[in-house]
Amino acid sequence: MSLFVRKARLLVHLLRGALTVALRFPRASADERHAMNRAWSLKMLALCGMKLVVHNDAARIDAGALVVSNHISWIDIYVINAWRPTPFVSKAEIRRWPLIGWFAQNLDTVFVEREKRSDARRIMHELAARLERGELMCVFPEGTTSDGGALKPFHTNMFQAAVSAGRPVQPLCIFYEDAQGRQSLAPAYIDDVSLKASLDAILNDGPLTAHVYVGEPIPPQDDRRKLAAQAEAAVGLALETMRAEPSAHLHGAAQTI
Repeated sequence: MSLFVRKARLLVHLLRGALTVALRFPRASADERHAMNRAWSLKMLALCGMKLVVHNDAARIDAGALVVSNHISWIDIYVINAWRPTPFVSKAEIRRWPLIGWFAQNLDTVFVEREKRSDARRIMHELAARLERGELMCVFPEGTTSDGGALKPFHTNMFQAAVSAGRPVQPLCIFYEDAQGRQSLAPAYIDDVSLKASLDAILNDGPLTAHVYVGEPIPPQDDRRKLAAQAEAAVGLALETMRAEPSAHLHGAAQTI
């Protein structure tokens, strides 16, 4: 199948998703919206030539937790939503992206103006309130994307939300594997790579496997720096293990979704 046809199918899928969000979401329950979001995200991965393997899903928390993950690509969001739909904290620029920004805005994304210090305080209070209500929120504490080879240091600011709300942190590790069983750098959305170039790389390097390792929950603490350090260590250990043996089951059972 040509690259043009595959992109056309992705565009049709995006438009169908927009219609679903516009017409069906307003009348749907939270569980129904989550089911639609998850099914749509799984199809999105499939159209990108990607399957999803989840490790240690028994550790998953389904309410009132701050989910933290390493960050490689724009497609990380769909990988996580294909596992378990979770609202995100995202940079404000995403809101201006055609269609994708509209999706994000209508899926409870919290946008942060990173150049404004005062905005970080506002976001922290909003996250804490949502966690206290039993909601889930996902943040990428590296603050930017990487090629997936190593973690960047975790920023501690957003962990204050979990401290203030007295809620646990759920570490996640994302890893992309190519058909030869090696780490794939194709999804990396870094430096001056455009969204188009990133998508082309994913489509051309397929089939790919997106691995999600669900870390054991970190109990509530009163020090955001300690909480961030524990989360960074958990994600870093999972990443090192998968880089050494991408198809390893790590700790806990793995399932292909």
